[in-house]
Amino acid sequence: MKIQEIRELPVDELKARLEDFKDELANLNIQKATHQLANPSRIKMVKKNISRINCILREYELGISKPRTETKA
Repeated sequence: MKIQEIRELPVDELKARLEDFKDELANLNIQKATHQLANPSRIKMVKKNISRINCILREYELGISKPRTETKA
């Protein structure tokens, strides 16, 4: 996900996506441990997405930027 795509999502959706990415990262780490990982670069991409979402959520907490409250129609 690109940062602009993340900024367009409401906070509830961001938190849901964050949980999804954390679950995916756990699954990828299990696959890595069992040597069944097909795409090793996916771990790096998921970690970056988690960091991006955490960064945006932190900006909202600090008041640096305003969160979206409604979704695009």
